[in-house]
Amino acid sequence: MPDEALEDTAAAVVNYNDSGMSLLEMSHRSQPIVDLMEETTGLVRHLLAVPDNYQIIWLQGGASTQFSMIPMNLLSENEIADYTDTGSWAAKAIKEAQAYGSVHVSCSTKSSIYNHINKDLQQSSKAIYLHITSNNTIYGTQWKTFPDTLNPEGYLVVDMSSDILSRPLDFNSIGLIYAGAQKNMGPAGVTMVIIRDDILGKLDRHIPTMLDYRTHIDKGSAFNTPPVSAIFVVNRTLRWLNDLGGVQVIEKKNMTKADKLYAEIERNLLFKSPISEEDQSPMNVPFVFAENGDEKEFLDFCAERGLLTLKGHRSVGGFRASIYNAMPEAGVDALIAAMQEYESQRS
Repeated sequence: MPDEALEDTAAAVVNYNDSGMSLLEMSHRSQPIVDLMEETTGLVRHLLAVPDNYQIIWLQGGASTQFSMIPMNLLSENEIADYTDTGSWAAKAIKEAQAYGSVHVSCSTKSSIYNHINKDLQQSSKAIYLHITSNNTIYGTQWKTFPDTLNPEGYLVVDMSSDILSRPLDFNSIGLIYAGAQKNMGPAGVTMVIIRDDILGKLDRHIPTMLDYRTHIDKGSAFNTPPVSAIFVVNRTLRWLNDLGGVQVIEKKNMTKADKLYAEIERNLLFKSPISEEDQSPMNVPFVFAENGDEKEFLDFCAERGLLTLKGHRSVGGFRASIYNAMPEAGVDALIAAMQEYESQRS
């Protein structure tokens, strides 16, 4: 999180906008909160250049709820959707979608422990949409360029939970984007959905009121009480990004950080990257020992230097540095210095 966002949140929890009330005490229908919601949506529209025919809504339930909500709203029982299996979250999305229509897996790299993205997609010519996970947090891969749909009338559905607002987007082929805030945009508790107007309202099935996108569009994300405090942190994070110069500026900063770290992994005799170079994520950088090594010893070595949460996911082991938008370049420099010091002591 940007320091500015944390500081503003701490102040707002005590006294929001000099109102004498805590942000946590305010009605979601009060004017200050209505203004907050509108500003937050406007910042997203500005930063990502979201076209006017797309709606932006703020939901609860995390990105995982979207695994069901998307096919429930967009895929009928007699239709096909293409899904790419490029990681754990993509696999979970596939499992949930199978309850609502026909799901065709157009590629999978599960057998290689998701260490690359197979871009030779075997799509269905009749697929309503193609679902991709733009960045894979556990395995450290990223779609650098989004694929085209085989069906000219189809569209992309993109889970951008871990790289939203890290790079510019071309909305021409996109029907829906969803992103849990807790990786790159704010805290856990709120999910953003950007959805094109014309893809809704085409199914005959009954959709529960709370799971119908149109409900939340019609009520401005306030059909029920929204997660106001989480949206406030998102708002301040978006303000920080806007003041920084926007998505184009942060993309360059992210690439500088990632290039530095990947270069050190390549240079350092003790470590290596398990990920195909062309698919390496600038957000999540996994690395492992080149040969046998004591993972706990290195993690403890890093912790003594103030470098925390570097343990890799249990399914792949090793280490993982998550260097999202708000991670300063100095943090990457500190990790590189620790890796070099560790190498010098064991050479």
